[in-house]
Amino acid sequence: MVDIVPEKARKGRGAISNPVGRFEPAQRFATDDGWQAQSGDEGEDDAAPLRTTVMRDATRSVLTRNDSPDVPFERSINPYRGCEHGCIYCFARPSHAYLGLSTGLDFETKILIKPDAPRLLAGELAKPGYKPSIIALGTNTDPYQPLERELKITRGIFEVLAGFNHPFSLVTKSALVIRDLDIIAPMARKDLVRVFVSVTTLDRHLANKMEPRASTPSRRLAAIKALNDAGVPTGVMAAPMIPALNDDELEAILEAACQAGARSAGYTLLRLPFEIKDLFTEWLEEHAPLKARHVLNLIRETRGGRLNDPNFVSRMRGQGPYAELLRKRFRLACARLELNRNDWNPDLSLFKVPPRPGDQLTLL
Repeated sequence: MVDIVPEKARKGRGAISNPVGRFEPAQRFATDDGWQAQSGDEGEDDAAPLRTTVMRDATRSVLTRNDSPDVPFERSINPYRGCEHGCIYCFARPSHAYLGLSTGLDFETKILIKPDAPRLLAGELAKPGYKPSIIALGTNTDPYQPLERELKITRGIFEVLAGFNHPFSLVTKSALVIRDLDIIAPMARKDLVRVFVSVTTLDRHLANKMEPRASTPSRRLAAIKALNDAGVPTGVMAAPMIPALNDDELEAILEAACQAGARSAGYTLLRLPFEIKDLFTEWLEEHAPLKARHVLNLIRETRGGRLNDPNFVSRMRGQGPYAELLRKRFRLACARLELNRNDWNPDLSLFKVPPRPGDQLTLL
C-alpha cells in the first residue's frame, strides 16, 4: 500500500498544492512507496525552486464584455492570465482550468501574457461605430503583477487609452502602478481615470502568507499617497474580508487609506467558487490551523450554509447577521471618514481616434 504524500507550503507561493483541473479526466496524487526513504533522498524535491513559466496568449481580441448585474463595468481588459501574486483567495483561479491547468500552483507559476494587447486594443477602439465606455483593468488578474515590470504590457495599454482619451478604471495591489504616473496623472486631469489599490490587511506577516508576491501593505498605502499627491482620484478596496481572519481590520484599513489620500472605498466578502474552496481550506489548515474550523463555519453562515454563494449581488456581500454587521461597519466607517462622496461620470465626448500614419489629414 502506498501513502499519499502531504503537500507542503512553498516559499513565495500562495497555494499549497497543484490539483488537477476540474475538466481533466483523471486526478493525480504524489505518493510514497517507501523507496525514497530508503535511498536517503527525502526533502530533495523541496529544495528545488518552483519557477514561473511564461506563455504567449494568442488571443485575437482584447476587450471582454460583461453583463453581470452586480459588476459596475461593461468592458474590461486582462493583460495576463494567471497571476504571480499568488493570492490564495483569488476568485480568478478557476479560470485556469479552462486552459487544462491547475487552479493551484499552476495559476501562479504558469502565466499567459498578451504582448499584442496594445495593438489589438487600438484596432478595436478605432473601428467605425465604436462607442466609448469605462474600461476596467484588474477585474480578474492584476495588471501590475511582477512580470509587468519588464514586459510593460499594461503600460502599453495605458498609452493607447491616453491616445484615444478613453476613460478607464484600475484595481491593483502593486506599488508598481506609480511607475506609470506620467500617463495616469494627465488622464486624471481630464477626469478620465480612477485607481483603486487593494489592501487586504495591514498585517505584513498575514499578507505575506495570503498574497506572497504582492506589494507589502505599507507600500500599497504609499502608492495611494503618491497617486493622490499626483492628482489621481484614488480609492481603496478592502477585499476580500475574511471572517475571523482579517475582517477585524476593516475600519483600520479604511482609516489608513483615507489618511494616505483615498477618496473612495469598497469591500467584498470572501468568495470560494469551484476549486478555491479546497485550496483555501488547505491553506487555512497549514497557516492558521487553530482558526480554520471557526473561519469556515463563519463563511458558511454568510453563504446559506455553504462555502460559496454563486448568486448575483449576494455573492459579493453575503447574507445573514454576520454579513449585515460587516455592511453596517463599512457604511459607518465610510461616513465617518467622508469616503464615497462623489460619483464618477467621465466626459465621453473627449474620446477621439488619433490619426494613424498615412491617414488623410483634415483642413479644419
